[in-house]
Amino acid sequence: MTKSVQQGSIVSDAASVTDVVLAAMSRTENPRLKEILNALVEHGHAFLNQVKLSDDEYEQGLDFLRRVGLTCTDSHNEVVLLADVLGYSTLVKVLNNSMREDRTGGALLGPFFRDGSPHYELGASIVQEDTTATPIFVSGRVLNIRREPIQGARVDVWQASPIGLYENQDPDQPEMNLRGHFFTDANGDFHFRSLRPAGYPVPTHGPVGDLLRIQRRHPYRPAHLHFVVFAEGHDTLISQIFADDAEYLDSDVTFGVTRDLIGKFDRHEARSGPRPGQQAPYYTLHCEFLLAQGTPTRPVPPIK
Repeated sequence: MTKSVQQGSIVSDAASVTDVVLAAMSRTENPRLKEILNALVEHGHAFLNQVKLSDDEYEQGLDFLRRVGLTCTDSHNEVVLLADVLGYSTLVKVLNNSMREDRTGGALLGPFFRDGSPHYELGASIVQEDTTATPIFVSGRVLNIRREPIQGARVDVWQASPIGLYENQDPDQPEMNLRGHFFTDANGDFHFRSLRPAGYPVPTHGPVGDLLRIQRRHPYRPAHLHFVVFAEGHDTLISQIFADDAEYLDSDVTFGVTRDLIGKFDRHEARSGPRPGQQAPYYTLHCEFLLAQGTPTRPVPPIK
């Protein structure tokens, strides 16, 4: 006997493909997963219908994604980089927790976050090597949405060096250089000493680098400091503070700069300003982080 074929389960033309695929996925039990996968198919098929990829173009696209995966290593995540340079990562952050008046906007975690950073007492330096680079004195306060101080909040910080390299990129830097974490005092305050960070290029050795070159885009990020702030009873905040005088501030390759994340890097001459004991020019930065109520979570490091 010939097995009966349910109407609508076989493709008849291009217009029928999407409905056939959606019907095949219709038994997905998780409603949120079903919503996401259905939208992925619908919008992805709409894209293919719009641009009408040739067979060769489609194969090239698949090969590009294959190479993106193959470029990932324990110390480099090309998938995250691709999401960043296409603006996906920033859009997710803006949709979820940026541009809100009641809390500090979120930012990209970035590919260089690491677990196990050293704990420092307030006021300590996170610099682990002798250097003549320009120092920066960072102070901040962690508050709840009622602008009340949060005592004991953990503030993780990490940054690129004055030559634009993170410690786990640069074999010449000591382990965990320019990384550390602090706990806020009774007033919600923290402060530490570091070096003024430099802007830097994202890695361009893989297929994402090829994509940037084809698009005639530069690979640079403006100078910034990374923060992750944890406090009991509050959502974890992932943030970045960008130098207001940084190059590429208006053309960040990962689109990570939002107006509320631009900090004022004040330059002071030697023996002047809030630290007259300094014998060379230096910078100061003050920032406030407002945390929303919620459950703290620990971000997963993209690399080891």
